[in-house]
Amino acid sequence: MPADTTYLELSEDSGSAHKFYEVTVDGTDVTVRYGRIGDRGQVKQSSFTTTDKAKTEAAKKIGEKVRKGYAPAVPGGRERRSISRRQIVSTRSTASTRAPMLWRYKSGSPAFGIFVDGDVCMVGNESGLITTLSHDAEVVQQFRLPDGVKCLVADDGWIYAGCDDGNVYDLSGKVPRLAYRIAPDIDIYWLDIHDGVLGVSDSGGGIAALDHEDEFLWRRQGHGFSAWMVRCDTDAVHHGHSNGVTSYDWRTGRELWNTRTGPVLFGWQESDTLYAGTARRQVVELGKDGSHRQTYSCDAQVFSCATAEDGRYVFAGDSSSSIYCFDVDGTRLWKLATGCGSAYSMQYRDESLYIVTTDGSLACIDAGEAAIRSAVGGTIPEPIDVKAPPRMPAVVPSTTVEVVHDVAGGVVVECVEEAGRLRIRVVSSGYHGDWQVQFPKGIRERGSRYVVTGVREASRGGFYRAYGDVRRLL
Repeated sequence: MPADTTYLELSEDSGSAHKFYEVTVDGTDVTVRYGRIGDRGQVKQSSFTTTDKAKTEAAKKIGEKVRKGYAPAVPGGRERRSISRRQIVSTRSTASTRAPMLWRYKSGSPAFGIFVDGDVCMVGNESGLITTLSHDAEVVQQFRLPDGVKCLVADDGWIYAGCDDGNVYDLSGKVPRLAYRIAPDIDIYWLDIHDGVLGVSDSGGGIAALDHEDEFLWRRQGHGFSAWMVRCDTDAVHHGHSNGVTSYDWRTGRELWNTRTGPVLFGWQESDTLYAGTARRQVVELGKDGSHRQTYSCDAQVFSCATAEDGRYVFAGDSSSSIYCFDVDGTRLWKLATGCGSAYSMQYRDESLYIVTTDGSLACIDAGEAAIRSAVGGTIPEPIDVKAPPRMPAVVPSTTVEVVHDVAGGVVVECVEEAGRLRIRVVSSGYHGDWQVQFPKGIRERGSRYVVTGVREASRGGFYRAYGDVRRLL
C-alpha cells in the first residue's frame, strides 16, 4: 500500500504561529516532520508491531494538533516567515585605548539579547543559543531556541526571549515555554513587555500591542519606514523609527505625541525618560511627554545605549566598536574601544557595563572611576576568557509536562475552551475564577488541570500570570 501523508499548518493573521506538522504512515512506520513553514523541519520516526497500531498512533497525533488549531493545507502554499537582521560590519574603534574588560564569553554568533540582574548575566545570539552566566563569570545554563534571538526582556519576575520564529518564550521555569505567538506577516525588529502587554516593532515601521493572550490590542503603521526601538511602560508604548520617537496609549493605540530625532537604532528607558540612539551619532534624551531634554554626541552611528540608575550616567555603543560615557549635562567623560566588536545591546549594573556585540561576545567592563582612570592612562586588566563546560546540554522549548497526583502547595488551574480558543482559569479557592491566566501556549489541553508554583495578579488588574514550574494534575 502507498504511504498515507497528512499535512497540517498553523498560520493565521490573527497572531498565531507559522509552522507545519506532517504525519506519514507507511506500513508499520510513522514519520513525523514538523517545524517552521518554509524550513525542512525536524523528523522523528517510530515503528509499531502492526499497521493498525501505526494508524492509531498517527490519528492520535493528528487529532492533538487539530485540537490546537492546526488545519489541512498544501505544502508550499505559504512562504517562510520574513526575518530581518542588522547587516552591519563593525569598523575598528578610533579610541586610543581599550575599555577595562574583566571577562568575556564568546557565544559563537552575533548577539542582540542581553539581560543582567543581581544573580545572572544572559546573552542570546543569532544562532538561537541563550547562555546564562553567574557574576563570577561561570556558565551555569544554556537554552536553545528554534531560531535567532532578537532580544531578552524582563517583566517583573519573568524573563522572555523574542525569537526569529515569531514566538516569545518564557525562560522563568526549568524549560523555555511558549508565551506569545506573533502574526506571521510581522517582520519583527524588537520586542518589549510590561505587565503582560507585548509591544512589537517591525521592519516596515509598524507598531503593535498584544495582550497576555497574544491577541491584538491594536496595530498601526508608524511615522517611519523601519523601527528598532520599542519600550513599554504602565501608560504607553514608545516607538522609535526612521524619523523619531512616537508614543501611543497602550490600551487604544491613540497617538500621544511624536518627536523628530532622526533615524532611531535603539532605545532605552527610565521611569520618566526615554533615550534614543540615532544614526545621527547622538543619543537623544526625551521626557515621556515628548519634550527634548538633552543630546549626547558620539563619533559614529549609535547602535545601543543604557543608563546608570535614574540617568546619572548615560552610556552608548557606536558602529565603530567604541563605547562612551556621559554625565547628565551631556559632557562626554570618556570613549574607549570595546576590543570585541560593536555593542548591539548593553546594560549597566553595579559599576559594570555589560555589552553584547557583533562578534557574539558578552563582555563585562569595569565602569568604576578608578578602572576607567587606569584605562585612560593605558593600564588595563587581562580579561578572563570564559568558556562553557564541555558538552553542556542546551535546554530546548518543550511541551512535555511532568504529571503529579497532588497539589503539593501549588495553585490549580484548568484549561477550558471559550469561543474556539483554549483559556486558563484558576480552580483553587481564594482567586477570581472568572479571570484569565497567562499560561504557556503549547501545553494547553482542553479539560486538563495543572499545578503551577503560583499565580500573580497583573498590576493592571483583570487577569493572573502563572509563574514557576508547570505540572499536569491527574
